[in-house]
Amino acid sequence: MFLGRTRQRRLWQATTLLMLIMAMFVASTPSSSWAFQEAEAEPAAAEAAEPAAEPAPAGTEEESEEKNPANETFLVWMINASGAFGAVLLLISFIMVAVIMMNLLQVRRDNMLPEGFVAAFEEKLNAKDYQGAYEIARNDESLIARVLAAGLSRLNRGYEEAIEGMQEVGEEESMTMEHRLSYLALIGSVAPMIGLMGTVWGMIASFRTIATAPVAPKPKDLADGISTALFTTLEGLVVAIPAIIAYSLLRNRVSRLLLEVGRVSEGLMSRLPVGKSAE
Repeated sequence: MFLGRTRQRRLWQATTLLMLIMAMFVASTPSSSWAFQEAEAEPAAAEAAEPAAEPAPAGTEEESEEKNPANETFLVWMINASGAFGAVLLLISFIMVAVIMMNLLQVRRDNMLPEGFVAAFEEKLNAKDYQGAYEIARNDESLIARVLAAGLSRLNRGYEEAIEGMQEVGEEESMTMEHRLSYLALIGSVAPMIGLMGTVWGMIASFRTIATAPVAPKPKDLADGISTALFTTLEGLVVAIPAIIAYSLLRNRVSRLLLEVGRVSEGLMSRLPVGKSAE
């Protein structure tokens, strides 16, 4: 990779911290929702403490319970309906954010084609200090520096051999970046499948209720399975769509920067004397 080990370690620490913050936020949201519901329930309890009216008939109470379902927020309802499928998709979403951030921080012009390094390298070439140019390239962590260092190390074997060495390093770096981006493509393909699995599971649960009920089930009895089917489908798409968009944008960015690195590095190598060792 073109980042140093220290910078990679700091990048992973920052990414892990972000994932932990997101997990803590999501974990605290349901509890705060329930706390809010309890706070709303206190005035109702106070009103209930007042002299109660005459008890209503049993049938009327059952009808009121059907008309007034459990008081829960939309987020709590979604979490309960999604179940294990939602938990898996939530974990995948954390991984997706981490992978996107890691690629955004690494696939930058400052890491692949820094202007300061190019200017310093050209200055050494203008002064015909080829050994100094090689030292600058060998000690820099950018991609173009690694490509030029590989070419300079083979310059004594001929210009064609030097270009071949540069291409080998470029292809290796390209494969590394493509491998890193492939995780986003995998998430974009797997997330809808997990959502579809939840959809099938929810529909099976609803049809099982219909098949095993002694009488025609009420719509409320089928709501759990249908809500599971719809919520898991929604969550799978919410995870997959950003992953696919990020993969396409980052892949185009990588291709553009790699093409520019190749063009600039070959232009700089063409100014070196063929057959002169840079080591």
